[in-house]
Amino acid sequence: MPTYISLINYTQQGAQNIKESPARFDAAKKAVQSMGGDIKQVYLTMGQYDLVIIAEAPDDETIGKFLLATGSLGNVRTQTLRAFTEDEFRKLVAGLP
Repeated sequence: MPTYISLINYTQQGAQNIKESPARFDAAKKAVQSMGGDIKQVYLTMGQYDLVIIAEAPDDETIGKFLLATGSLGNVRTQTLRAFTEDEFRKLVAGLP
């Protein structure tokens, strides 16, 4: 399954309700699992982003739906990157003309 890295910032609403974050993590994990994906890791980070999430999903459409649904709740803003494993990178490079 493709891997996705989401860089996340709390909105004002999310920061005001920070104590609810663990329950929101649990709900997000269940939501992405119901779509055929999996949240592999959640990191609280210092610096430009508040959280980093590593997830897998069957395809871009699935992760897109999940992120749109999550963002519509108003607690976070996301920026998501499609990540390629080393093996996937090697295949991409091997296929170059």
